[in-house]
Amino acid sequence: MKDCHVHTNISHDGISRYEDYINIGKQKGVDEITFTEHWDDYTGLDSKLTTLDAAKYLCEYLKYKNDSQLKTNFGIEIGLQPDIYENVKSIVDEYPFDFIIGSSHITCKKDMAMDKSFFAGLSRKDAYLQYFKEVLENIRLYDEFDVYGHIDYVVRYGGYLEKKIDYQEFREILDEILLSLIRKDKGIEINTSGIRYGLNSPHPNIDIIKRYKELGGKIITMGSDAHKIDDLAANFDIAFAILESVGFEEIAVYHNRTPDFIKINSLKKQ
Repeated sequence: MKDCHVHTNISHDGISRYEDYINIGKQKGVDEITFTEHWDDYTGLDSKLTTLDAAKYLCEYLKYKNDSQLKTNFGIEIGLQPDIYENVKSIVDEYPFDFIIGSSHITCKKDMAMDKSFFAGLSRKDAYLQYFKEVLENIRLYDEFDVYGHIDYVVRYGGYLEKKIDYQEFREILDEILLSLIRKDKGIEINTSGIRYGLNSPHPNIDIIKRYKELGGKIITMGSDAHKIDDLAANFDIAFAILESVGFEEIAVYHNRTPDFIKINSLKKQ
């Protein structure tokens, strides 16, 4: 199995160490891990969090790169915001990333996981639309990512009773998002953390994955979004079944910012 979205204790919210993941990966039948530490720019936010020291990250990663039984890749999860383009471009140009996930954690200068004021006074529909509008703006602005992470991330937060994105309700903007990704040769990930968060679905849900396929999308990566070893490759069986049910036969794994495609059937046999 290939897990392409993993955080260690280098990330502000990670718990497990590199060596822990490598050891447990061998036990779980994981033969490749792409580490994707968080990089978010907190400038101007009311936050105690600080932006990742990428040099420290690379130094730590290189200590564990050459394990003979489990391949590792140097990735990053960059929190995209419309007004930090130069900062993002600078870090992407400086470091030899294999894989870059673009995500939206901070929307309208609010960290949705930490600052619920983003949702204050907004209906569920208005909050989700505001989030999707900024996702679309990021996709149009940036080329410095390979796939967009957990596209329906906003459903984790806000406290609304309905925690699923109804594709039909947001069809117009979701189609714009997916088509914009496809035109730029960017992919999406199937992120199994949604199941752990009690959403009864990975990110994004099956309707969005199905629509991505219908529109011509071909690039999809698999990630647990693990922050501790228990979560490594968690619920990949469910993700495989969803992908196959909508017609995907391959997933992508990035090396040196280039996707290599692997048959799902071959991964299921591991």
